[in-house]
Amino acid sequence: MKNTHQPGCGCDQFSPAPLSRRDMLLRCANGFGAVALTALLGDSAYGAPGSAKQPHHHAKAKNIIFLYMDGGVSQVDSFDPKPRLTKENGLPFSMTMEPTQFDNNGSTLGSPWEFKNYGESGTPVSELFPYVGECADDLVVIRSMVSKFSEHNQANYFLHTGHGLAGRPSMGSWTQYGLGSENQNLPGFVVLNGGLIPSGGVENFGNGFLPAAYQASLLKAQEYPLANIAPAESVPGAQQSQLDLLSRLDADAMKYRGQHDALEAAISNYELAYRMQVAVPELVDIKGESDATRKLYGMEADYEHTRAYGMQCLLARRLVERGVRFIELTCPPIDGQDRWDAHGDLVSNHELNSKAVDQPIAGLLKDLKSRGLLDETLVIWAGEFGRTPFAQGTWAGITTPLASPSGWRVVA
Repeated sequence: MKNTHQPGCGCDQFSPAPLSRRDMLLRCANGFGAVALTALLGDSAYGAPGSAKQPHHHAKAKNIIFLYMDGGVSQVDSFDPKPRLTKENGLPFSMTMEPTQFDNNGSTLGSPWEFKNYGESGTPVSELFPYVGECADDLVVIRSMVSKFSEHNQANYFLHTGHGLAGRPSMGSWTQYGLGSENQNLPGFVVLNGGLIPSGGVENFGNGFLPAAYQASLLKAQEYPLANIAPAESVPGAQQSQLDLLSRLDADAMKYRGQHDALEAAISNYELAYRMQVAVPELVDIKGESDATRKLYGMEADYEHTRAYGMQCLLARRLVERGVRFIELTCPPIDGQDRWDAHGDLVSNHELNSKAVDQPIAGLLKDLKSRGLLDETLVIWAGEFGRTPFAQGTWAGITTPLASPSGWRVVA
């Protein structure tokens, strides 16, 4: 302010000094910049919860695909051959026998399948996974994984959250919380539900003590992955008017209740769901994928479960391309089989389950690599545990395995 005392006016009278052109441009520029910054901070692609963030150190991986194998793939029948078990198959178990949940321990059980060394690395892979074997030089097989839990619920909580009890944030939630999302129209943490939710339920995908916006969104790998994905309103703008009303009501509620995590998450979910009505149909519309790509993923296979899991793997690649940070795939239900949990007929169980996932997983790895995405995508293939090296009793002369808290992990 500048003193512009006028004759005849009291000495306490002031009026604003006129702005110079330079001052006006400076103030307007700063003002418009603040408006733009405010918009960016409210945009989930920049500053709002779930937005993309920079890690504290340089990392190659930008996205994670977790291929969860429900029930426990046998490590000694897949990627961890044990010649001694083969040699002593059917004999009394000669090593230390760990306690098991059912206390029905039988004789030594070697692998019914042969192993073959693949690639320049010579990685041994069982004949259950010939397609994945072709990708051996892109794999890291970790054979030293152990757990304190031999019960599925606890083992799944431990696998997904690092803690054997429910209530902790899942690794998908932590990933989104730490790195944010690169797509404002899709959730940053997506679980593709193939039909089998892990033992322990959706707590495996929960946000725990993190804000509710960081829990997983469950989608189905099909043409209509979500209920109500198409607007029910026939009049254009009617849905937006309803959402605007909800936003005003929620804002009024927060004036009285203060900041409330569940309420804020509900508002965020309404807004995201509105944007997903455009993004999700485009995501699952695979008409533009080539016949070669469909075949690569096994989507033309005779076995229906190969086709189903192939669709999940293809959608996982499309989600990565759209900036979704963490994608978890679950297994398809196979008639007559209890997941990979082979307390009964090990041979039938593992052959049917491997037939469902082998080609699609290899197709995913090859497709990611051909598009340059494997360099920045961490693909994890794991289950909650493997099997014991001895049998669970004897069934009509066919020995069967017990679940074991030891296992393996494959990382691509």
